[in-house]
Amino acid sequence: MSESAAHPSTPITGPTDSGDAFGDLAFDVFAKRCPSRTALENITGRWGVLVLAALKDGPYRFNALRRRVDGVSEKMLSQTLHALERDGLVIRDVQQQIPPRVEYRLTPLGADTAGKLLDLVGLLEGRMDEVLAARSAYDAARG
Repeated sequence: MSESAAHPSTPITGPTDSGDAFGDLAFDVFAKRCPSRTALENITGRWGVLVLAALKDGPYRFNALRRRVDGVSEKMLSQTLHALERDGLVIRDVQQQIPPRVEYRLTPLGADTAGKLLDLVGLLEGRMDEVLAARSAYDAARG
């Protein structure tokens, strides 16, 4: 059965016949070619959540952000920032001075997204006792 047959109300997930890149699209993250899926992957990937949450505190320079997001490599932080910038969540602000100063900050969309992510982080951190108990029970049952 095709995806559209399985989900007859699945929205369009590609360019319209008018040649407009996105036309009047409705987006569906469950459709494999929907661009919202890539954006979601960039946001919820291993480092995206942490970068957005850190930037919620205000702008950071690259190395300060790398220190804040403990464990991220320079390469992964750079890739994550590029992806989030491309998706319109982060702004790379180059200040013309000597030496040049580059800061990263959230766009309004990035700030809204980071707020939701921080709600999720707070929920998870507040219930870590339950998570740890579940892990222990799972591990004990599997020997």
